[in-house]
Amino acid sequence: MTKVSLHPRLDNEYHYQEDSNFSGGTLKCLCENNPVEVAVTAQTMHNHACGCSKCWKPEGAIFSLVAVVGKDNVKVLSNEDKLKVIDESAVIQRHACKDCGTHLFGRIENEDHAFYGLDFVHTELSNENGWSVPQFAAFVSSVIETGTPASKMNDVRNALHNIGLPTYDSLSPELMDVLSIQTAKLKGTYRD
Repeated sequence: MTKVSLHPRLDNEYHYQEDSNFSGGTLKCLCENNPVEVAVTAQTMHNHACGCSKCWKPEGAIFSLVAVVGKDNVKVLSNEDKLKVIDESAVIQRHACKDCGTHLFGRIENEDHAFYGLDFVHTELSNENGWSVPQFAAFVSSVIETGTPASKMNDVRNALHNIGLPTYDSLSPELMDVLSIQTAKLKGTYRD
């Protein structure tokens, strides 16, 4: 098996220690001067490694680390004028720093979406410890779209499994259920 670089926090034996009493922290973009700062005032949920082509990844990473939190718990503290939405047609409105390109948070504006009210955040942009731990890897096959050789996919999946992350080519089953429940409700076909 070839050594695969997934993400600095996953590769370097970074040991997550989730704190059940953790109440959030501050995310900062990568600008050395006047960074965008965003307060997250609650613990995150559904932290995961994401291989999709839309999520922000640090230099050299093939996966992002992203979690969700209620949008009422996300507030820009400084340099909001440096934020721009990357793709206004996307389901997740990713707010990134215009200068360094770092995504600070992604918001779903569609009130009919199952994840409406949640923001997607990259807790690795915080110096605080105690955030929720990664629980799974999503959109694993999508790393092929961003340049990972298809021949390396067994190595990628093995590396994720070796650090305890189940792999999916969509979201985790419980999150896919949430999406399907919302779709069924909108269609009028939902049964409990």
